[in-house]
Amino acid sequence: MRQRYIDAIALEQHFGKPDLFITMTCNPSWTEIKEHLWSTDEAQNRLDLITRVFKAKIEELKTDILKRNIFGKVVAFMYTVEFQKRGLHHAHFLIILGNEHKLLTTEAYDNIIRAELPDDKTESDLHKLVIKHMMHGPCGSLDPTNSCMKKKGYCTFKYPKMFADQTIKGNDSYPVYKRQNTGEVVKVRERYLDNSWVVPYNPDLLGKFNCHLNVEVCSDIKVVKYLYKYICKGHDKIAFCVQNNDTNIEIDEIKEYRSARWVSPPEAVWRLFGFPISEMSPSVYRLQLHLEGQQFISFKSNADIHTILNNPMIQKTMLTEFFSMNETNEDAKELNLLYKEFPEYFVWSSSDKFWALRQKRCAIARIVTCHPTEGERYYLRLLLMHVRGPTSYKDLLTVNGEPCSTFRESVEKRGLLQCDNSLTECMFEAASYQMPYSLERIHKVPIKLVRKNHLHT
Repeated sequence: MRQRYIDAIALEQHFGKPDLFITMTCNPSWTEIKEHLWSTDEAQNRLDLITRVFKAKIEELKTDILKRNIFGKVVAFMYTVEFQKRGLHHAHFLIILGNEHKLLTTEAYDNIIRAELPDDKTESDLHKLVIKHMMHGPCGSLDPTNSCMKKKGYCTFKYPKMFADQTIKGNDSYPVYKRQNTGEVVKVRERYLDNSWVVPYNPDLLGKFNCHLNVEVCSDIKVVKYLYKYICKGHDKIAFCVQNNDTNIEIDEIKEYRSARWVSPPEAVWRLFGFPISEMSPSVYRLQLHLEGQQFISFKSNADIHTILNNPMIQKTMLTEFFSMNETNEDAKELNLLYKEFPEYFVWSSSDKFWALRQKRCAIARIVTCHPTEGERYYLRLLLMHVRGPTSYKDLLTVNGEPCSTFRESVEKRGLLQCDNSLTECMFEAASYQMPYSLERIHKVPIKLVRKNHLHT
């Protein structure tokens, strides 16, 4: 999930901030589910049916967003399916729109998102759906025991929201949507709620899918990496212990503590069907980075070591074949690309281990991350980020016809360490996806070529 998170950040760096954040939750009362149940069946006992229907709904939502372009031209997206411990599936989508369809004004927000109760007379069906699926809570003073209250004493989703006569852009946060104080209230879970409790929704999608479907504009959020971290946070875990019923046995809570992953029945069925947990488009290439002869290889435990060493395929990696293409392929020579630009024009065959000229679609690439304390590997990455069309490791070690003994020496002779730019780039790159604790560790890396006061800056 961490790799997926960094891949998603690579998309954000290339295409810009996401524009829409959509959450879709499974509805066990869907007609497609009920019509296939026996009279004695209950929906929660037919997780195979629920899973198939939810997967079909996700595919239909993808079709609406990506092919029918209901929000405009989509240049990149990703989604992740999650599983509640005591509930059903839900999916999080992050959508990046093309420049010509960016949501730049509050009028554009209002065209696709509402946060009010519809008119019961003119939109009676939509009114019923909003009451059924899009009313938060009640929580706070109306119900202090609601799950969103936790132990903080206030709603983690900040409901009820304040009233607003018109939509306004938030201050480095979600927009403040139009919520007029009309005085209209509806009865939800034995409480009377007004517009301040409505979860933002898209009328067309809500009417079509008949489930909780939250749609938010997120292009104004400053720290966007937390959004990606949220939908790539990984699996639920549970802490438990096993105790003997014999009261005479001394219990050691530390030894009996277990921390394990929680696999709920919906997730188990989802994985048994082989459905994807997440998806991303366009695809992101994770470009391998290794020193000469130090690439990772995989083999079966009973394989003969001599057979492994004599296999020519283990010598081939994305990086070595990148060098080879720059030396032998006329297209690669003419394009004179950086390593990270290569997948935009060539596609990697993982089975045959070679680069082929790309015929259609685009791809984004990122060189796997490398900490400055890794020494030569870090300097190799620095060279690959700046040197175009290298043909070998030896070529990277050669500067103006003079061979260098280390990649660091090559970096110095190329002038990449004459100022603090390399560390500045390292910090900027890390800032796009690392959390504060990790950033602090990079901040304290003792590199003598970097001035201490610059690091603090």
